[in-house]
Amino acid sequence: MTCIVVVNTYNKAAENLYAGIAEFLTEEGHTVVRSDFSGADVPFPADTYDCAVTLGGDGTVLYAARRCAASGKPVVPINLGQFGFIAGIQPENWRSALSDFFAGRMSFAKRSLVRADIVRGGKTVYSGCALNDAVLSASQASKTVEVDIRTEHAAFGKFKADALIVSTSTGSTAYSAAAGGPIVDPGLDVLILNTVSAFSLSNRPLVLPADTQLTVTVLPPRGYDLMLNCDGQVHTPIKAGDRILIKMAEYAVSLAGCDSSVFYAALRSKLNWSGGPRA
Repeated sequence: MTCIVVVNTYNKAAENLYAGIAEFLTEEGHTVVRSDFSGADVPFPADTYDCAVTLGGDGTVLYAARRCAASGKPVVPINLGQFGFIAGIQPENWRSALSDFFAGRMSFAKRSLVRADIVRGGKTVYSGCALNDAVLSASQASKTVEVDIRTEHAAFGKFKADALIVSTSTGSTAYSAAAGGPIVDPGLDVLILNTVSAFSLSNRPLVLPADTQLTVTVLPPRGYDLMLNCDGQVHTPIKAGDRILIKMAEYAVSLAGCDSSVFYAALRSKLNWSGGPRA
């Protein structure tokens, strides 16, 4: 097999671990292609590959997931970050985890992505996906966004806030949670519509069915630029009058060793539920 090994260049542990993993994979007869991740959404260095192994935190997994989902290639995430809501394989277990993966003994979790299309003047000028969320915000601090939101069947009205978040269930523990959104089991296919510091106190997060398509029409800002951010890593300028069509992507990503027990273990330990991991 040809394995893309994604190394987070800001993580010293990732660099140290790469040498041992590359040696192990080569000895097992696999071809190793290194891909350095430094926050930029660059293509993989190889067009043909069978899987991706990530060495970093959840952000590194987000990058690999966007690259692998459409092709159906699995991602094996080894957690070297702080949270590990997505990356479920601990670094001390990488050898046994990779052995199980290549022997077909590894369980997989299917995680849905959200897709955002920017329509300008009747033409689609951008199309991209995110495993966590698509966020509309001003490109300057302390500025607001104003949008009209509707679905095929209902008008939600106008929203004015510091930012608008459309999250997947996987992304419910990320920016949306920080903005007061619900934590959702990542196995559920839903969209979470949430705002950051909305101007109306009655605005509350909405959990929407997987077949929902949101049409977000951007109302004119007051002399400043807006930005659509996918997973906090892909930034696309927005103009007044743009329509952003947001729905579930037509494909999901396969994450190895990331069943629901990993998610709830992260909740207990990272969010200090019931007094922490020892409770």
